[in-house]
Formats: sequence, structure tokens, C-alpha cells
Amino acid sequence: MLPATSKLCAAISYRHLRNMTGLRRQAAVAISQELSRLASHSPGPSTWIHQVRRRSSLLSSRLEEKPFSEMEMSYIKQGEEALQKSLRILEDQDDWKTETVAGNGDKVLSKVLPDVGKVFRLEVVVDQPLDTVYSELVDNMEQMGDWNPNVKEVRILEKIGKDTVITHEKAAATPGNIVGPRDFVSVRCSRRRGSTCVLAGMSTTYGAMPEQEGFIRAENGPTCMVLRPLPGSPSQTRLTWLLSIDLKGWLPKTIINQVLSQTQVDFAKHLRQRLAR
Repeated sequence: MLPATSKLCAAISYRHLRNMTGLRRQAAVAISQELSRLASHSPGPSTWIHQVRRRSSLLSSRLEEKPFSEMEMSYIKQGEEALQKSLRILEDQDDWKTETVAGNGDKVLSKVLPDVGKVFRLEVVVDQPLDTVYSELVDNMEQMGDWNPNVKEVRILEKIGKDTVITHEKAAATPGNIVGPRDFVSVRCSRRRGSTCVLAGMSTTYGAMPEQEGFIRAENGPTCMVLRPLPGSPSQTRLTWLLSIDLKGWLPKTIINQVLSQTQVDFAKHLRQRLAR
């Protein structure tokens, strides 16, 4: 039944496809390709990462009610690039080394990548359902400075469509001012596919937010958070946070590594406290 339906759809849409341009034509092609894939009954990837990567790749060519400008499209592509790079890093399970293991089981791992540098990976379980965690991290993004002492401010500079935002983040000074004030301008995208949510981002340039006096403009990314219900316990959420940051300035690597791994551990603690309220 499905192969016949696929062929019928392709035949009906052919003459219309020739008259399409830009995003609409790309979306039609993407839909046609997906129908063909389903018709062939080829086995899909077996892991959630493969599913998110495959399905997410269709988003950049979907139909939109309002066409995006060239600049907006460039930001959407940057967000998609951050997502794909982050998932590729998480997909590779080799060579991760343990940095920190907390008494409650929270774990920070790290590895060094040739084209990225040192990345950190937080693995925790939060005693809240996925929708609650997702809402706090995405819908209430600008409130993060209220509960995470490592963040001074998060401000959304621009929203592009439903899934992409440009943000300006100010990091709070570390105890003893070991690491001075840093800020970031980032493009972020969020994707929900079934029971998996991915929040990805990377540094970008934004004309309306040049470097700020008193802050060193640091760079992050690719970075992402992955949220999934804990198997057998839908009221709990497994959170994986991939962190990649270049703090800039003259800082010893030992201090950077200690600060970043501790930042992830602290984040999990403060997130739990926030959600418990």
C-alpha cells in the first residue's frame, strides 16, 4: 500500500514541483525523499542520536508560512550545524575520561578533539518529567540568572521561527575572580523528536551586540543538552550536557578544566533546586 501511495504522490506533485522555487521546492523534495525511504522499508538507525540527526536534517528545508531572509537562514543553518556536530561528538563513545563523579551519581567526562579542543560531558538524572525540564531550559531561558549563580544574565536578542534564537549571556565572575567576566553571543536551536529533546548552540556574530566594556567575549560550541525520559521511569529525565568553551584570555589549562567541570556539577545541583520549587 505504501509504495503505491508514494508513487501516486510523486506523479501528482511532479508538474507542481517544476513551478516551485526556494524553500518550498526544497521542502517538497525532502517530503518526497522521506516517502520513498518509507516505501522501501529500509531499517532505520537503532539509536536515538541517529533518529534525531536524520529527522532534524529535514527541518532546514520544510515549508514555512513566512520566508526567512538570507541572514535569518544563515542563523538557522548555524544552529543546525551546532546540533549535528554535537550529536556526532556524543555518538562517539571512545576515549572519554572521567573528570568528576559526585556522591549522587552525577558524572562529568571529557575528551580532546583535534578540531574542537577539550569538551566536557555531564550525565545526570533529574527527578522531574521531561516536559518540566524542557520548559525551564527553553521557555524560561531568560530566568536562568535567577537560579544559576554561574550565570549573571541570559537575554534573547532575536527569535527566528519556532526553533532558533540569538542570545546574549553574561557569565558571573568565579570565586576569587579567578576567571574574570565573560560574555557570549550564541545562536541556539531546539528540536523535539518523539521522547527526545535536543537544545544545541554555538557562538555567532550579531551586529546589534558588539563586544561589551568590562567583559571578554568568549566563544562556545558546538554544545548541546539532550533530554530523554529515564527508561521505565517517565517521571525522571536523563540529561546529557556537552560543553565546549573557549574562555579566551591568558588562563592556565588546569584552571579552565577545573572551572568548566565544576560549572557542570553546579548546574545540575541548582537545576534540581529550581525544579523542586
